[in-house]
Amino acid sequence: MKAIVDCNSFYCSCERLFRPDLDHQPVVVLSNNDGCIISRTDEAKKIGVGMAAPYYQNKEIIEKNNVAVFSSNYNLYGDLSMRVMDTLRCLVGDDQVEVYSVDEAFLDLGMVPEKSMQSACKEIKETVEKWTGIKVTVGAAPSKVLSKVANRLSKKNKIASQGVMVLQSIHEIKDALERTAVDDIWGVGRQYAIKLHHLGIDDGWQLRNMPEEWARKNLGGVVGTRLIKELRGIPCIPMKDPLDTKKMIATTRMFGKPVFNLPEIKEAVATYTSRAAEKLRRQFYAAKSIQVFVVTNGYKKDKYEYNPQSRYQYTNFPVATANTAELIHHALPLTEKLFEPGLKYLKAGVILGKLVPDNSIQANLFMTDAQNNHRFLMEAVDNINFSHRDDVVKYLASGLQRNWKMRQELRSKRFTTRWNELYEIK
Repeated sequence: MKAIVDCNSFYCSCERLFRPDLDHQPVVVLSNNDGCIISRTDEAKKIGVGMAAPYYQNKEIIEKNNVAVFSSNYNLYGDLSMRVMDTLRCLVGDDQVEVYSVDEAFLDLGMVPEKSMQSACKEIKETVEKWTGIKVTVGAAPSKVLSKVANRLSKKNKIASQGVMVLQSIHEIKDALERTAVDDIWGVGRQYAIKLHHLGIDDGWQLRNMPEEWARKNLGGVVGTRLIKELRGIPCIPMKDPLDTKKMIATTRMFGKPVFNLPEIKEAVATYTSRAAEKLRRQFYAAKSIQVFVVTNGYKKDKYEYNPQSRYQYTNFPVATANTAELIHHALPLTEKLFEPGLKYLKAGVILGKLVPDNSIQANLFMTDAQNNHRFLMEAVDNINFSHRDDVVKYLASGLQRNWKMRQELRSKRFTTRWNELYEIK
């Protein structure tokens, strides 16, 4: 049996954890730069607050219904996500947990007896909520796709299901699939859903009963066949181990306001390069290439698009490196090549590629050991910044004022990752 544990309105749940007065009040969380709504509670859904809709379009209904609004607080969300995943690992074992996203994880419950499945899933739910304070729902079934179906149905009626749904018998699976439109099945994209409706296939049970050969021809070959088998309760999507080897590491942000001049763009690129280099070292990698890109729209255009003249620039290094100074040294000339006067710049980003383990770098014969890696210096900088936060030690190229920084005007405190922002009880 496979199960999926899904945090309910995760970002909103993180905010409510430290604001119990909001437990029955509608809450929404905004995207970068406070642009769009990316998380909303059930109460917010009921009053008509749209998902992924611009904040300004919902401002009237938000103010009218006393909706609590927060900017994204990724330090808080990331830390609480880690606590949820660590709790699941404690309950079922490290090897039985696949972290699917920041708020979802698949579990392999093959060791749990079938007659105890319902109580085991209920215990998992109650333990996560007790240890972390984050509300979750649990769906369990013979395959991953069916577990997603179970989880979705448990969310639709949380009072009746108590946040847990287990599909074991063919009758339970049939009832669940008949209540699930093909649009809502994990693995069926929008275009395939339209195609299936045209063919008269509207729910999961109808799709489950289609021949495998039909799925091979009409649903993308092997992928379609695998989906049909999963709907029949035959596991075909294995539990995945964390990636041992990453192909790239990226850092990209929207600017807090449009940027028009080169010095500010260079400051942003240097800052993003520093952040990407920290990620690189944290995972014990070094990079052999760097790519810098910008997003712009001209004065006469009202949509985001890559600069058509020069969307990105990249370069390769003779020797792989994780040294921030060296990476910035390569990134800034690329930024100068990208810049075109008169355009309005909205976003920039840095991608480090061709990653190799930092303990197997082919060194340069004509450089000293200190020049070859600067590892001790970089470790010292990382440790200071991790302890004191907020880039206490940074390169001057990253700027001092940083007027281009992302807007987070409604962000709550980073309760779990900053000593000076700890929750106060009076």
